[in-house]
Amino acid sequence: MFAVIKTGGRQYRVVPDDVLEIGKIAGEVGTIVQLGEVLLVGGEQPVLGAPTVAGASVAAEVLQHKRGPKIIAFKKRRRKNSRRKRGYRDEITVLRVTEILTDNKQPTVGPRPKKEKPVAAAPAEGEDAETPKKTAKKKAPARKPAAKTTAKAAAKPRAKPDAKPETKKTPAKKPAAKGKTEKK
Repeated sequence: MFAVIKTGGRQYRVVPDDVLEIGKIAGEVGTIVQLGEVLLVGGEQPVLGAPTVAGASVAAEVLQHKRGPKIIAFKKRRRKNSRRKRGYRDEITVLRVTEILTDNKQPTVGPRPKKEKPVAAAPAEGEDAETPKKTAKKKAPARKPAAKTTAKAAAKPRAKPDAKPETKKTPAKKPAAKGKTEKK
């Protein structure tokens, strides 16, 4: 089953467990909100609203409130030393659709429990709680030793180049074009 909802001047096609970003709506993170403007309920027998489907709503869980990407409106009038730079970021609410309701039903699915991070186990009674265990730190791999220079190599002077480095030669001039150049 799917539904087409309207919120914030936009329309969205949603199915249960969809995650979508809409314009900011009221609601705390972790609560269930009901979106009442349902334009279409699809399935085996699709129901079209005129303009909305009576008694239909979509229940969704608020996952987070955030801000969208920065949008910059830059206006310039050339040759008039006129420039205006204005930017803004949309306020966004992230929702997860929990269920699509018809016939004025109330939501039956509550918000999902948050996943908790595993906490390190407390030390056993036999172990000392005051002395923390030392963890092995990884060291960077050892570098290879530098090449050894011998006395002969150090005493030997380096060869100097005899000539200057070559410069690019300019191509020779092309001969004049052959054609009717002589006038009588």
